Amino acid sequence: MSSLCGYARVSTTDWDLSVQREALKAAGCSIIHEERKTGNVAAGRTKLRTLLDSIRKGESLILTRIDRLTHSIADLQIAM
Repeated sequence: MSSLCGYARVSTTDWDLSVQREALKAAGCSIIHEERKTGNVAAGRTKLRTLLDSIRKGESLILTRIDRLTHSIADLQIAM
């Protein structure tokens, strides 16, 4: 059985992660990585790096919105 790994991110400490957290829990995520960092650059986002390093074959990455991961494919390639 595959495990679902969630990633929730807000850009500032003023924003709330609870809506994303609850949606990821409702989707069945057993692991949720949370981060408070700007999405303009994937570099320096340690929770994202940890998630990308730890996800294994058969696991699925769940996001509430694609822009929570990154704002551009080029930036995501740098993070990988």
